[in-house]
Amino acid sequence: MQLNKLELTNYRNYASLSMEFPNRLNIFLGENAQGKTNLLESIYVLALTRSHRTNSEQELIGWQDDFAKIVGRISRGSSEVELELQLTKKGRKSKVNHIEQKKLSSYIGQLNVILFAPEDLSLVKGSPQVRRRFIDMELGQINPIYLYDLAQYQQTLKQRNLYLKQLSEKKANDEIYLDVLSEQLVDFGSKVLAQRLKFIKQLEYWSNELHQKITNKKEQLRLAYQASFPIDSEDPTIIAEVFLAELKKNRSRELFKGNTFIGPHRDDLHFFVNDLDVQVYGSQGQQRTTALSVKLAEIDLMKQETGEYPLLLLDDVMSELDDSRQIHLLETIENKVQTFLTTTTLNHVKGKLTVHPDIFQVSNGQIERKEN
Repeated sequence: MQLNKLELTNYRNYASLSMEFPNRLNIFLGENAQGKTNLLESIYVLALTRSHRTNSEQELIGWQDDFAKIVGRISRGSSEVELELQLTKKGRKSKVNHIEQKKLSSYIGQLNVILFAPEDLSLVKGSPQVRRRFIDMELGQINPIYLYDLAQYQQTLKQRNLYLKQLSEKKANDEIYLDVLSEQLVDFGSKVLAQRLKFIKQLEYWSNELHQKITNKKEQLRLAYQASFPIDSEDPTIIAEVFLAELKKNRSRELFKGNTFIGPHRDDLHFFVNDLDVQVYGSQGQQRTTALSVKLAEIDLMKQETGEYPLLLLDDVMSELDDSRQIHLLETIENKVQTFLTTTTLNHVKGKLTVHPDIFQVSNGQIERKEN
């Protein structure tokens, strides 16, 4: 998979931009606050329809403008696809080859990207919400059905919590309707859980291989999905039976608090190095190596599941890694994936590359190709 051309209109500090990327490695050089991260963000938004930096689409639109537009021409195998995303104050509109896509699941997955930014090093030591979002964004690109099941689960959860609150405040008294909502929640939630468990098992395989390489086989990496209720099967039917039983067991507590206490929205992901919990006992170096292994593992996992390598977006991450991790990162991506890398200096890559990159100078929303 390759992004051949990118066009931006009224996107953050880019009033108008049109760029072609014939090369596999593209380096964007410039001082901070010039637009390097905005460029990578636009590629991420083109792929996933949302930003990793903000939940407000208004922030993505130039401050004097009413809309923003991102257009990308990508190669998938032997075919070329044009993607278009329009952002307005009223929402977003996505198109594939000029045809509007009504469902998110029919758009996401056309362009697969992996973003690695300094904040991703907090994947290990950050909050459970960070790790759940990581699973949802990455798994959603591989499996559009997962996105549908997750959206239905979240919608049902919202309805159920609202009704639980009404019951707890004595504004409603029909628990039969609560039973209906519980069954719907279990139906979608069990599918979400089954897909997450399969994904984590695959991710563990690729992550452990990379982790052993980085640590010269001194460390083994294990990933453990921590559900909010006991699960010993990946079968959605069995998960559904346990899930429903646990909801019934928690009924009185839920009615008292007006909230749903178990389900995929309360789950977490744990990382173990040589059987020790890295979040609790790991050094900062081990935590960073774990995060690097997990992020890079997605490259091979996506190739396995989709048949295409994703794009890799590296946003000023080189400065956060020591020399050995920088070298391993560059060795992993060279000649494999199209990469977009931002940096304030070329010192992190000089002498460590065997491929010839395209280098672009970024200054105040203007990008100029440099002579290498």
